[in-house]
Amino acid sequence: NKSGVPPRLWILIYALPPSRPTWGILGLNRSDTKGKEIVAAGLATHFVPSQKLFQLEKRLLSINNGDEDAIRSVINEFSTNVHIDERSILNKLSIINDCFSGESMEEIMDSFEAKADKKGNDWIVPVLKNLKKASPTGLKITLRSILEGRTQTLSECLRREFRITVNTLRSILSDDFYEGIRATIIDKDKSPKWNPSTLDKVYDEQLDLIFKPFEEHNLELQIPIQEDVCRWGGKYENSRYCLRTN
Repeated sequence: NKSGVPPRLWILIYALPPSRPTWGILGLNRSDTKGKEIVAAGLATHFVPSQKLFQLEKRLLSINNGDEDAIRSVINEFSTNVHIDERSILNKLSIINDCFSGESMEEIMDSFEAKADKKGNDWIVPVLKNLKKASPTGLKITLRSILEGRTQTLSECLRREFRITVNTLRSILSDDFYEGIRATIIDKDKSPKWNPSTLDKVYDEQLDLIFKPFEEHNLELQIPIQEDVCRWGGKYENSRYCLRTN
C-alpha cells in the first residue's frame, strides 16, 4: 500500500483455512514480521539462519534426484528451533484478531483507535500510522481480497489477484499506484496525494470494477485445469498461535 497497489496476498489467503482468523496485520499493515515468527505461526515449516543458507543451497544442489526424504533430511540438518521474542506481534493476536474481524476498513480503524490508549497497547500506534499513510483505495481492495479469498480455491485466488493487478495498472479506479511510485521512488517526497484521500470516498460499487471478470475473456489468467485440491492443512493448524474457533 506504500506504493498504492494492494500487496500480493493470494498465497497467504489460500493457505489459511476459512475458519481461522484473518491475518490482516500482514496484508494491510506491511507488517515487519520476522522469519522466526512466520515459522512459529505455522505459515512456514523451517527456519534456517542466513549464515547457513549458502551451505544449505550447496547441499541441496548436490542431491541428484527428487528424493523427498533426502531433501527433508538436509533441510532439517540446517534448520533450527525458533523462539520468538516476548514483544512479538504474535503475542498480540487476541487484539489483532478482534480488530481485524471488522467487515470494513472503517470498522478496523475504529477498533484500533479504541484500543490504542489502553495500557500495554503502545504497539498499536505504528500500526495505525501505517494504515493512515496507506492508499485508502489500496486498503479497501486488500481487505475485500482477503475476505473473498478465505473461501476460494487456489485457482480462484490466482485469477482474482491477476484481475486486481491488471486493473490497478490500468488505473480503472484510481491513479494511486503511479502516485505511490512517484512519491516513493521518483520524487521521494514521501507525501503521496491519494485520490480519493479518505476511506469514506471509496465505494463498494467502485471496487466491483476491480474484481469483476474481464470483458475481454482472453485476458483472464489461463490456469491448467486440474481437480480441485483440499485447502492447505499444514503446520498452521498445530501452531500455538492458531486461535481455535471450535
